[in-house]
Amino acid sequence: MRFPSTSLRLLLGATCLTPSLALADDPLERSTLSGDWGGLRHELDDQGIRFTGEYSGETVYNADGGLKRSARYSQNLKLGVRFDLGKLYGLDNGGLVQLTVNDRRGNDGSGDLVGNRLPVQENYGGLYTRLTELSYERSLFTPALDVKLGYMAMGNDLGGLDSGILCNFMNAGFCGHPLNMSGGSGWSNYPNAHLGVRLKYSFSPAWQLRVAAFNVDPESNGNSSRAWHLTPKHSTGTVVPIELVYKRLDELPGEYKLGWYYDSSDAQRIGSDEKVAGRGGHYLLADQAVWHAPGRPGQSLHLFGQASVASSAASPFTRWYSAGVVLYQPFASRPRDTLALGFGRAVPNPRSRELQEDNALANGQAYPELDNAERLVELSYGFQATPWLLLRPDVQYVIEPGAFSGQSIDNALVFGLQVKATL
Repeated sequence: MRFPSTSLRLLLGATCLTPSLALADDPLERSTLSGDWGGLRHELDDQGIRFTGEYSGETVYNADGGLKRSARYSQNLKLGVRFDLGKLYGLDNGGLVQLTVNDRRGNDGSGDLVGNRLPVQENYGGLYTRLTELSYERSLFTPALDVKLGYMAMGNDLGGLDSGILCNFMNAGFCGHPLNMSGGSGWSNYPNAHLGVRLKYSFSPAWQLRVAAFNVDPESNGNSSRAWHLTPKHSTGTVVPIELVYKRLDELPGEYKLGWYYDSSDAQRIGSDEKVAGRGGHYLLADQAVWHAPGRPGQSLHLFGQASVASSAASPFTRWYSAGVVLYQPFASRPRDTLALGFGRAVPNPRSRELQEDNALANGQAYPELDNAERLVELSYGFQATPWLLLRPDVQYVIEPGAFSGQSIDNALVFGLQVKATL
């Protein structure tokens, strides 16, 4: 297991932005690791310039099954600055400019140790420094209509639950949007960014409609030579998602999203030389509080669920289902801790399975008897050590890791630790 030094130096540097940092305030009580920079950070925020930073490190150890026993580490460093043009220039509805840079390093726990499709580290992938957002956002014509345009990841605003409940887990199958969206269309999630525009229209505090259009440029995804290029290398089409959002705003809050998306790009039909004109899919996401403790604000039990269906003609990953439960404030003495349990089922395209079987027979090889899906059970505990530091011990059990690759791989038991710091 290797712990890269490049991003570690970046992280340490981010915590030493001013000489007065160490004397600023109590390191265990402040909201960010780097503190208030001797008052400068707060002063800049009041003037309209807000600096943000986040670090996440994920270590996984495959204890049983999978490909081999060993450990892997990956990390993500995200640094951003937001400019409030209204504050800076005294403009009425001046809008916001967001600039974000991202750096990822590490090794692949799923690819190296488990052999499965659902990444056991949600922050692995695209191991280089890149520009991940340069956007402008403001209301237009009416406060009910919010417009955002520029270079950004569409998954930041669409396809996931705003509550953040799904990132109480370490596996990328939960944390983020359903993976069959990006697996079977031009949908992109953080940190892959593309040119696009997103509209949000609020009919009421409870109901909202979101519509977007993003350029599809597969050759730029995960391509380090395109890390600082805003313009596409080779556009294949446009992906258009539409999302209806309902938020229940009472003592048992909830969030529900019904979405549909279409990618106009031509794609190869699985198992054929023909092209498919366009790919699409639909999804339903839900997060609902079902209980809260009388007399103890913050202690509540939430249920969540996801159901996502992608193109059967061109997506190797056609269906994703998940359900789970998250207990907020499991102990009275731990008001910001969480306990989470989730189950997920990822279904490969039957056409891909048939193609694998045909190739095995053509080569005189026996095809293993596999279930028709990869399944995941994950249990995690989020320990909020300080306001800026979260430690998340995690256990994942991956059933039928070879369901997508067509290999016979034993079920895997993976132990993990996620560390998150607000810089």
